[in-house]
Amino acid sequence: MKKPFLRQAIVLLYLFCTANVFAHGEPVELTCEHLFSPLGIDTDRPRLMWRMDDTRQGALQSAYQVLVDTDSIALARDGSAAVWDSGKQPDAAMLVSYSGKQLQPKTRYFWKVILWDKEGRPHASAVAAFETGMLGRANWKGAWISDGHDIHRKEAPYFRKEFKVKKRIQSARAYVAAAGLFELSLNGVRVGDHRLDPMYTRFDRRTLYVVHDVTQQLQAGDNAVGVILGNGWYNHQSLAVWDFHRAPWRNRPAFCLDLHIVYEDGSEETIVSENDWKTSSGPIIANSIYTGEHYDARLEQAGWDSPHFDDSKWSGVGYRSGPAQLIVAQQVVPIRLVKRYKPATTTKIDAQTYVFDMGQNMAGLTELRVKGAEGTVLKITHGERLLPNGSIDMSNIDVYYRGDKERDPFQTDILILSGKKTDVFMPKFNYKGFRYVEITTSAPLDLDERNVTAYFMHSDVQPVGELKTSSSLVNDLWRVTNNAYLSNLMGYPTDCPQREKNGWTGDGHLAIETAFYNFDGITVYEKWLADHRDEQQPNGVLPDIIPTGGWGYGTANGLDWTSTIAIIPWQTYMFYGDSRLLEDCYENIKRYVDYVDRISPTGLTTFGRGDWVPVKTTSNLELTSSVYFYTDARILAAAAKLFGRSEDAKRYADLSEKIKLAINAKFLNRAEGIYANGSQTELSVPLYWGVVPDDMKAAVAANLNKRVEATDFHLDVGVLGAKALLNALKDNGYGETAYKVAVQDSYPSWGWWVVNGATTLLENWDLDAERDISDNHMMFGEIGGWFFKSIGGILPDEKSPGFKHVVLRPIFPTGLEHASVSHKSPYGQIKSSWRKSGKKVLYDVVIPPNATATFYPPDNVEETSPMELTAGKHRLSLVRRD
Repeated sequence: MKKPFLRQAIVLLYLFCTANVFAHGEPVELTCEHLFSPLGIDTDRPRLMWRMDDTRQGALQSAYQVLVDTDSIALARDGSAAVWDSGKQPDAAMLVSYSGKQLQPKTRYFWKVILWDKEGRPHASAVAAFETGMLGRANWKGAWISDGHDIHRKEAPYFRKEFKVKKRIQSARAYVAAAGLFELSLNGVRVGDHRLDPMYTRFDRRTLYVVHDVTQQLQAGDNAVGVILGNGWYNHQSLAVWDFHRAPWRNRPAFCLDLHIVYEDGSEETIVSENDWKTSSGPIIANSIYTGEHYDARLEQAGWDSPHFDDSKWSGVGYRSGPAQLIVAQQVVPIRLVKRYKPATTTKIDAQTYVFDMGQNMAGLTELRVKGAEGTVLKITHGERLLPNGSIDMSNIDVYYRGDKERDPFQTDILILSGKKTDVFMPKFNYKGFRYVEITTSAPLDLDERNVTAYFMHSDVQPVGELKTSSSLVNDLWRVTNNAYLSNLMGYPTDCPQREKNGWTGDGHLAIETAFYNFDGITVYEKWLADHRDEQQPNGVLPDIIPTGGWGYGTANGLDWTSTIAIIPWQTYMFYGDSRLLEDCYENIKRYVDYVDRISPTGLTTFGRGDWVPVKTTSNLELTSSVYFYTDARILAAAAKLFGRSEDAKRYADLSEKIKLAINAKFLNRAEGIYANGSQTELSVPLYWGVVPDDMKAAVAANLNKRVEATDFHLDVGVLGAKALLNALKDNGYGETAYKVAVQDSYPSWGWWVVNGATTLLENWDLDAERDISDNHMMFGEIGGWFFKSIGGILPDEKSPGFKHVVLRPIFPTGLEHASVSHKSPYGQIKSSWRKSGKKVLYDVVIPPNATATFYPPDNVEETSPMELTAGKHRLSLVRRD
């Protein structure tokens, strides 16, 4: 009786297996606005994107169709699309902007893609979803409320409201806008895993709101919602040289909340922030994004965010005006606690002092679990260095702090024990940069590694790059660069996570390729460039820290720093093939370039900061600033051409040529083939950014090579030269020289930091320098991206961006036996892997579906002709030259 069923099972198994063998070409990894299943989409033209899952040689998409509906079942079953049906488009595009019916606020939309492969066969994706947000200020129902205290109040305000749910819930969403930081809870449970929401913006011009799915946290009957507010950058109480305490938006934190519930019977209800909420202070007795958080566990009110709590002693709330007219969704990868560390070593200094080495410099938080006598005070200090006696040395990072170091100590949390239980404390509204944690107690306590946990916290961008080589130093440099990068990504790129936490523009664009080769960070940079647009003055000027409370509009906030406005949108277009950010910033780039053109009529400018923190040789400020002026004008001309603005395209192409001619007329010595005084920076910056005339490139590159040889293949550059040097050498035939510089392990070099124990990049080449000595800095971060461009040779093509066409220009340097470099592009995984074997180099390449590549053999192999590669796997056997 079982045999027919067995035969049927075999047939089904066969059909399943053959379907998986032959079903190539499915659309996968569907995203909306570069996010998976996002909530709170706040644009009427969201970008929809997918990848093609097809491992066949030459795989490509010959056509696509996008279907959008509010009915997921109909969409999955019969492909009906009442909201948008793009129709079959004979196009290889895998990124399209929504063009259907007007999207409605707070609505869930379902979508799928049908694509046709190279043989014309259709393949449908699974159904994905996105959900719109408020789509405008008018759709909010809640009021902005606060506890009514002034900016000097130290205690963090707590808010609560109880409500009833009388029907079965289909879905529930919490929409929370805050001036400051917030933490939301429902029925005693924290909502979500985000940290430091909403992200830092120019609060009086643009405030962000966050959406959470809270369907599962509501319950039948009685419910309670709780909100805690932190100061963040909104009410900066700690004093520092950056003047954030003088920010024009500064005020006591406030919030606005809509808790929107859809019931199974189709009815809706919104629980809102109103004057019926109650407020009180609690155990957070002080909080500063810059210094620390102070927590008195004796003041905890158990159950404050649960139903039936007695809030009779709590106060009423008051209305407040919102901080800005523009309130938009936070369409950004959130900040999270990403990695957990236990102490590598514990040192007891004395009966009341312990120092914990976490083994890794990081940005983040420490969690304490401690039991002791009531009123015992613990000071938890975070730092990067130790004094000879083993305690923390803060001197390298507290130099710009101007606050009260006794009452508000720098990078220090304060915990007062309840005496009733094991107290668990981790700050809610702060982060630090640290490797070491020192705990001092007002009374002796026995502490060990079980009491302390550290969390590496940053914008939770997904890795897209990987590098493995035969060189442990190269591997280490890649790792420490990524640690430094992530430590400095908190909804915007920062310079350092301890001393400043500032969005220095120069640091941001100098590391942008490293960022994009290694992490999917587009949403963070789109948010940060919106901050740029908010901060730009009507005349085009930008501050050199963004966001800012007003500091940074000085005389040095020029092109070598604030060219972020052009360089980052352009690199986003190169890496993603997505021109939206470039389009959004077009008028801002134009205003910026026009300003510099007005103040620099000859085409030359000294508007800039220069080659910051050089090893020893300084470089000409006018030369480097003018090269960045040329770069911005060239980007603007290319953007104008892309967007069909022919008059602008000609105007700015002419301007860029004028600047180039002016630079070469003043600084290029044609007889000697050098720029200015011929420093490494002065030669590499014009080479890298394309200023050197074609007939002079060989001579200038040769002189750069000689300069590097003269320093025994060591660096003699600051931040601008560190960006340009390796690329200028490698791109002009001196890849071997560039590699020797990259892998030096003696002073001055990147490797010098690593062999001396650095786990992140440093701010100064000199380990004994007396200023500019942060141990977790990103301004020299080009090294991490350069390995992708050199050892892997993976480059975007300006004519076919987003790696639709991949340019492969690897080097096979002496001293490196094998390397495997990969980057997950918008089309899929690109892999460039090679291994030396005697006289041969075995080169393995993977090109993702719907993309192509051109391989340019390096100079040290006998093959010289470029090779065209289709999607799929390729193995090339190359013969090395002696």
